[in-house]
Amino acid sequence: MNAATDLAHLTDPIVAIATAPGRGAVGIVRASGRDLSTLIAALCAKPLTPRVAHYGPILDGSGQALDQGLAIHFPAPNSYTGEDVLELQAHGGPVVLQLILARCLEAGRGIGLRLANPGEFTARAFFNDKLDLAQAEAVADLIDASTEAAARSAGRSLAGAFSREITALAECIVHLRMLVEATLDFPEEEIDFLEKAGARAQLADIRARLAAVMARARQGALLREGLRVVLAGAPNVGKSSLLNALAGAELAIVTPIAGTTRDRITETIQIHGVPIHVIDTAGLREASDEVERIGIERSWQAIADADAVLFLHDLSRADDPAAQADDAAIADALARAHAAEPLHVYNKRDLAPDHALPAGALALSAQTGDGLDALRDALLERAGAAHVPDGVFIARTRHVQALARTDDHLQLAQSHADQRDAALDLFAEELRLAHGALSEITGQFTADDLLGEIFGRFCIGK
Repeated sequence: MNAATDLAHLTDPIVAIATAPGRGAVGIVRASGRDLSTLIAALCAKPLTPRVAHYGPILDGSGQALDQGLAIHFPAPNSYTGEDVLELQAHGGPVVLQLILARCLEAGRGIGLRLANPGEFTARAFFNDKLDLAQAEAVADLIDASTEAAARSAGRSLAGAFSREITALAECIVHLRMLVEATLDFPEEEIDFLEKAGARAQLADIRARLAAVMARARQGALLREGLRVVLAGAPNVGKSSLLNALAGAELAIVTPIAGTTRDRITETIQIHGVPIHVIDTAGLREASDEVERIGIERSWQAIADADAVLFLHDLSRADDPAAQADDAAIADALARAHAAEPLHVYNKRDLAPDHALPAGALALSAQTGDGLDALRDALLERAGAAHVPDGVFIARTRHVQALARTDDHLQLAQSHADQRDAALDLFAEELRLAHGALSEITGQFTADDLLGEIFGRFCIGK
């Protein structure tokens, strides 16, 4: 746990530079606390009308101007953190901002003002009920978004779209729990309860709504985290050439010498706004030296962790018995490794344009680019993102996992409901556990160590 989630520190006034390091036209120093009147008087020398930008000098300890800028006071509770917030907008030079920060710490010494920890402003917004946990995470996701689709989805989550879906589901579960737990107080009514209250129908409706939310959350997680795609195959089938072609840059060394690639090379590309992490690996064969052996071991580890595996074949050698034997051995090894079902891709189409392909396979030329668009479409299809709807909200792996646990408990509740002599106490317990798992997403029930991990990944000043 860090100070951002340590309740003992949540009453400390805090301050930080809120803009990115480096030079810029404008830089912001932000302070938050229960009462910042002392700080306002020291730096602005006059009261500030709430939520009005005041232009004037930002003063040092002797009353001289450090800079001319804007000062805005947001009194509690109508601020980002729910506390008093002071924003000083000055010229964006790093020296100027450090001087203003140092002056704030000096002037605020009497009220215990200290430097903010990473994510502490947003953590206070969470603890003061300005944001729920899913919205707080969306703040970081919006800052970190690498694509337009991810940014728009994070914006929807920050606006509460995801949270409203979760809250509506939770309310349905709570309503059913109330019916079940009330019935437990009257055992003679248990037998007829499921029929009279329509409990089975309510549960079926909850599960259907949960399935829809899970599908959208998986797509949102994909927009945030991307798809890990491993290029696998024998040496010299064109894995490095394909990586270079997809990335549009000469990232990997390409030579006719087998074993040129000794270690994994990763590049992130975007396909229609979806991040794709393409991993080029060492050619899979019996290693000829220790360095190559280590590289091949790392290749298998990358394959085991992949969301999708592109099994590359050399189309110009498709009829070569030696190449066929190598590919068969790799296919067996992939099956034994429990890797994702590979997508078979036949490279060097320019050398054998008329060769027949197995069903479901793709042909392309990394050299000429022919067939690359079809491969990109196939990757999106594998990712379930061929058609990402506009209403998708950003999500994280932990959200998807919490939804999956919720579904597991609802399945168990369904199994109890379907028994001839339904055990309502077990039915009620599974509903309680489902509600708890769902509530982890918005932070209603969340461990402090998880909060520390989440907010500790934020930038300082946010």
